[in-house]
Amino acid sequence: MATRKVVKIDEELCNGCGECVPACAEGAIQIIDGKARLMADNLCDGLGACLGDCPEGAISIEEREADGFDEEAVKAHLDEQRKSSPSPEPAARPAMAAPPPHGGGGGCPGARMLRFEQPAGTAGSPGEGNAPVQQVSELRHWPIQLHLVPPAAPFLKGADLLLAADCTAFAMADFHATQLKGRSLVVACPKLDQGQEIYLEKLVGMIDEAQINTLSILVMEVPCCGGLIHLAQEAVKRAARKVPVKKSVVSLRGDLLSEEWL
Repeated sequence: MATRKVVKIDEELCNGCGECVPACAEGAIQIIDGKARLMADNLCDGLGACLGDCPEGAISIEEREADGFDEEAVKAHLDEQRKSSPSPEPAARPAMAAPPPHGGGGGCPGARMLRFEQPAGTAGSPGEGNAPVQQVSELRHWPIQLHLVPPAAPFLKGADLLLAADCTAFAMADFHATQLKGRSLVVACPKLDQGQEIYLEKLVGMIDEAQINTLSILVMEVPCCGGLIHLAQEAVKRAARKVPVKKSVVSLRGDLLSEEWL
């Protein structure tokens, strides 16, 4: 047991509205006897995605001794929840690749897994006359932030995965067309994001559980982005499966400086 950040719920302030439940992607919070409860310390990643969904301000983050976050325990917990609470038929949620793990609406959109289809007739093509070329998003799923994407997400199964540093999409004008098209996406910042060990565990799970096909790493030329490359290489080293890994580096002006298979 180590000292780390976990969710704290003030029962005096909690009115049992349940808004926090769908906001927790790990299913760590449930309504019991009219109050929100943290089911177990090892189910809470301590990131606080549920904080903004409490209208009473009853949820905060505290640093205390707690069991470490356990990705396998989370997976087993979510599986058990799905068995005990059958999901609606897919037709009832046409935009969903999978229903929210806790059912119900409301809460943070980052807690829900969505899959998007490209609308018919929207492929990028020159416009008529002097009309600008239509730009089309190649993003086909949600969420994309690495902390919010579970390794069991259906859009990861057998996918070509792009692990991109946050800044790359802003720097590259053709990010969607040249980097994202045909790939599933997770984004992270190796310098500012906390929970690097969680990132490592998730990437290992994506390789072994989701059985991704390839892993492409897209980083900026700045030194701190090297942490993302190291993270991916360590995940590949720890994983039972082996996957091809490609590293691409982007300049501060958005040019692709180099590409190589590691």
